[in-house]
Amino acid sequence: MPPALPLPPDDTPTPPGSPDGPARRGLGRSFTNVFTANISSSLADGIARVAAPLLAARLTDDPLLVAGIAAVAMLPWLFFAIPSGVLLDRIDRRHAMAIANGARTLLAALLLTLFATGTLTIWWLYVVIFAYGALETLYDGAIRAVVPAIVRRPDLPRANSRIEAGELVVQNFLAVPLTSALFAVAVVIPLGIGALSYAVAGVLAFFLPAAAAGAHRAHQAHHALAPVRTTFARQLTDGFRFIMSHPMLRPLWFLSILIALFFAAAIATDVLFVLERLDVPEQWFGVFMLSGAVGGIVGAVVVSPLKVRFGAGPVMAAANFVGPVALVVMGFFPTVPVAVVCLAVSFGSTSVWNVLVMSLRQAAIPGHLLGRVHGTWRTLLWGTMPLGSLLGGLLARIDLTTPLLVAGGLTVAVAAVGYRFLHGLPNPEDVAEHALPTR
Repeated sequence: MPPALPLPPDDTPTPPGSPDGPARRGLGRSFTNVFTANISSSLADGIARVAAPLLAARLTDDPLLVAGIAAVAMLPWLFFAIPSGVLLDRIDRRHAMAIANGARTLLAALLLTLFATGTLTIWWLYVVIFAYGALETLYDGAIRAVVPAIVRRPDLPRANSRIEAGELVVQNFLAVPLTSALFAVAVVIPLGIGALSYAVAGVLAFFLPAAAAGAHRAHQAHHALAPVRTTFARQLTDGFRFIMSHPMLRPLWFLSILIALFFAAAIATDVLFVLERLDVPEQWFGVFMLSGAVGGIVGAVVVSPLKVRFGAGPVMAAANFVGPVALVVMGFFPTVPVAVVCLAVSFGSTSVWNVLVMSLRQAAIPGHLLGRVHGTWRTLLWGTMPLGSLLGGLLARIDLTTPLLVAGGLTVAVAAVGYRFLHGLPNPEDVAEHALPTR
């Protein structure tokens, strides 16, 4: 590590390219604002994810229509992730956060009104959930792009780990039981809390400092005399061109896509594995799955100390290997105690991986390109996951342990092939920004 340098005041962010110093005690008031806004938004997201299938079950008894809620929720990432990224690289990212959550507040109010007036149908619910997802692509991209603008590079893993842990805690330990309990009392109560939570997150965005607007604002001002017709269509490909030209991000992207594909296949039928193979009673399924959430939280807490002690690359290589091994072990020894431990280890490893991959991307991508590259990354990465789920369903027809053994084994193979590359990855503070190639 470089020698210690004087640190700026806690509320004054150091630009990502500034000289590195030791980690600060705090991440600053600006990060606290972002973290609080994301906690509020995550609570609303968690309520929506629990309430949507419960509402669907009240509106129809067709299993296909109820299952369609999950598909409709993911579809926007295929259609809007890249356009949202282009938009984020054109406008003030604080405004993007406020617009996204303001619009979701109105959608939550619409859903509440439709239910209260008895006019809600399954098709209206589909429309609202799809719109929620489209706005989430904008908000999620904005949050990920704002963080590197308000914290220093050495602090990125710590900041991202807090965001990851906060989301896991709020969505799994607060939103799920809260929504389930209140839904039984009166549906309008959780829907109203969700609308209020989105509104709070939207308002907090206006209190972020100018740095959170994004480096692209200064970049645009500097190139004010350039032709404004850098067409939207061309900007749609900027993220792809950037990733493909980057010696670190290109292999990391392909590796991440394969891991996501096989991991989705391995856990696609986990509900059947838990209920039928492990013989866990249905009423205890949610409690059983909390072991994964606990593992994810532990992973988010320990990732920053591990990165400081061993380096980002070795930690990523180990997490990428340990996680799928745990899934294979769970398939070989399908008992409740083994499954609880393996699920926690697998989700904890995933949490460590997510934090460090996000931190490396934020460090490597110039601020004015964060939206486009993030959108491109998510489009293909998340677009492969439904295919993985289909593969897992086909494997489960052989036996409920087959997805864990086959898909988990394939993930272990990918981890082994990529181990050397991952082990050699630098810490985020040591990554140099890469320029967008010209045509």
